Parts: sequence; C-alpha cells; structure tokens
Amino acid sequence: VQLVESGGGLVQPGGSLTLSCAASGFTFSGYAMSWYRQAPGKERELVAAISAGGITNYANSIKGRFTISRDNAKNTLYLQMNSLRSGDTALYYCVRGVYGARGQGTQVTVSS
Repeated sequence: VQLVESGGGLVQPGGSLTLSCAASGFTFSGYAMSWYRQAPGKERELVAAISAGGITNYANSIKGRFTISRDNAKNTLYLQMNSLRSGDTALYYCVRGVYGARGQGTQVTVSS
C-alpha cells in the first residue's frame, strides 16, 4: 500500500488549495478513504471521509468549506479546501479506510 499526498503549501486566509493523494498497491475503488490533519500540539482530526460508493462525511469544523472526492480511474483522492483559515494549518494526510495505512502527508499553512 502506498499513499502519496501533494498539493499543500502556503496560502493566505480566505484562499483555496486542492490536495491530492495518489494511491497504489491495492484496489483503490474498493475502499473508503479519509483525510486527516494534525497540527502541532493537537490531536489528529478526521477531516473528511468518502465511502467506496461516494458517500461523504465531514468534520463540523470544515463542513461547507472542504469537499472530498475521488477519481477511481486515476486511483486518486482529493480534498478541495476553500475559505481557508489560520486554524486549518496542519499536516494533512490520507488514510485507506478510516484507520488504515496512511501517507506521509502534505503541509498546509494558512498565513498572511
């Protein structure tokens, strides 16, 4: 199982970013996938999840601002993040399922 995140970076408050997670080594279409984040000194937080069939769930802290999606043809998971706030600053990583293998993560920093 390999999960490789990309798309993070430095963005101003109110800005947008799209994270990608390229998956390999397993049948991507058959698994639910999740995005987590962890900020320094804080517990990790389940941000969003999407089932194999495309049903989505979101943390209240990001609901209405972030969108999780998947492209099974490309074995890729996405997280579209809009209206970013300083509190969204964290290391974001994708996970197979909800508690499975994870990638190394991509850093998102929201700052002016």
